[in-house]
Amino acid sequence: MTTISFEKENTEVIAAMGSNLREKAIQNRVDIYTLGGKLRNCGGSGQCSTCVVEVAEGMENLSPKTDFEKRRLKKKPDNYRLACQTMVNGPVKIITKPKPSKKK
Repeated sequence: MTTISFEKENTEVIAAMGSNLREKAIQNRVDIYTLGGKLRNCGGSGQCSTCVVEVAEGMENLSPKTDFEKRRLKKKPDNYRLACQTMVNGPVKIITKPKPSKKK
């Protein structure tokens, strides 16, 4: 077991190793979508890129970025991930709905 800390929500979630980040957020009523994301999200199939989160700590405890993530997030900072494509393998701190920014 491991923990996922959602910083803005001040919520800590217990998760099994290999848990999907998006699913754990939804199961624990953590809102990861902006209004636009709520209207056009794909339901976790990895097609819309609306479940973007910022990894504040623990990037090394997440699954490697998928090719789709690399393409969709190439203009975003390196610590951004798509929650639907991310498996958690150790403790992480997540910032939901990060402010839009360009890659540094």
